[in-house]
Amino acid sequence: MKKYLAGTLIILSVLGFSLRESTAQSNKKPNIIIILVDDLGWGDVGYHGGNIPTPNIDRLAKQGVELNRFYTAAVCSPTRAGLLTGRYPDRFGLRKTVIPPWSDFGVSTDEVFLPEMLKAAGYKNRAILGKWHLGHVSLKYHPLNRGFTHFYGHLNGAIDYFTHKREGELDWHNDFNSSYDVGYSTDLIADEAIKNIRSYHKESPFFLYIAFNAPHGPLQAKEDDLKRFGYDATKPSFPNGGKEGDEGRGNTKQQTYAAMVSNLDANIGRILKTLNDLKIDQNTIVLFQSDNGYAPNEAGSSGILRGSKFTQWEGGVRAPAIIRWPQVFKGGWKSEQVTGFVDVFPTILAAADVMEKPKNPLDGINVLPVLKQKQSFINRNLFLGDGVLVNRNWKILEKLDQNSGMKLKSDVLFQIDRDVSEKNDVKDQYTSTYQLLKKDLAPFNAIKATAEVANFDVGKKGFVAPKEWKVEK
Repeated sequence: MKKYLAGTLIILSVLGFSLRESTAQSNKKPNIIIILVDDLGWGDVGYHGGNIPTPNIDRLAKQGVELNRFYTAAVCSPTRAGLLTGRYPDRFGLRKTVIPPWSDFGVSTDEVFLPEMLKAAGYKNRAILGKWHLGHVSLKYHPLNRGFTHFYGHLNGAIDYFTHKREGELDWHNDFNSSYDVGYSTDLIADEAIKNIRSYHKESPFFLYIAFNAPHGPLQAKEDDLKRFGYDATKPSFPNGGKEGDEGRGNTKQQTYAAMVSNLDANIGRILKTLNDLKIDQNTIVLFQSDNGYAPNEAGSSGILRGSKFTQWEGGVRAPAIIRWPQVFKGGWKSEQVTGFVDVFPTILAAADVMEKPKNPLDGINVLPVLKQKQSFINRNLFLGDGVLVNRNWKILEKLDQNSGMKLKSDVLFQIDRDVSEKNDVKDQYTSTYQLLKKDLAPFNAIKATAEVANFDVGKKGFVAPKEWKVEK
């Protein structure tokens, strides 16, 4: 009898430990991985009917929630800033263009970045891997002074994929130091992500912001990837007009772009496999998104959407996006919730159970209730900049002087839930809705910043890049 009782106690003890361990796992804060890709168009992914095979991204879409109405800014620096602050980039002067190499602009240090908030919530390791593009002339703008504990990648955009140079100088860094790592930048970023995941998961929950520069120009691919799309080394490469990025050009832009996207997809697959191998995928949030639509004249596709990068047509601001968190919400469905880049900040904070309130009012909203299917949708207007507002049913585009990329003759209104390709202006049919949206737009158009990034070419003439893009002041 005593042996029986002793055995029973051992079994109960083991079961109790297992239950406590299971409970601890379910109560543990999630790991957070944001995979931001650069200039990937709506029609460049397989799950949107694209011609380039993207099996790993497609698999993620099947496993997670497809965010069918996810919006960004029309160019990349504003999207990155809004994602990391939860605020419209208009509030700190970064809506109309990116931060070019010759600019001294940086996102105001009055803005609180996402990793700063996650630090207080127990996220010891908070890394940015890849493209920064939010200020590079002063240490106060450096990622390691904006809440990140590790930086591996480049400060500027449009670097050479092989030499890692911009304006003739090496722009590849490991924390504050220059990195002389050799390799294709997409591969190196994924390598570092995998290395960090394997190291970080042993401690507290981690935050990785993986900002691939692919498939942004210059169009460059590895020869092995090019060969899978018919590359013939005996034929000439497409001309690039003497721009940076001479190595890795295929026979055509289309071939090179396809090889770049395919390589990007494979590297995303490597990262996801690492999560699965380490058995941490169930409680890891993975958000995948592009920063804007495809760049014109660089072989991408907006699919069924109108327009491209630099415009507020859907093809410029409606990005492929997926979120997966198996432990908390089921996947395999498509959300029509209007959401976007400024919602990442509050949604991630809610998922990480961060109780502290950011000091600046947020423009983004927490969309977790919709993702958990506890709420069917959240009514909201989302400001897309330059006199453009979108909600569940409607999208208004005002004719503004600064809206030259849109080439509008007058205001237009689309019933966007039924007219995704923006073919039919219904302003005259729905005059009351049009007037109401005009009124809703007014306070957004009135947003003024104390400082604004200058036009892209200001300061370019005569500019000489600093040695290895060292940030010292």
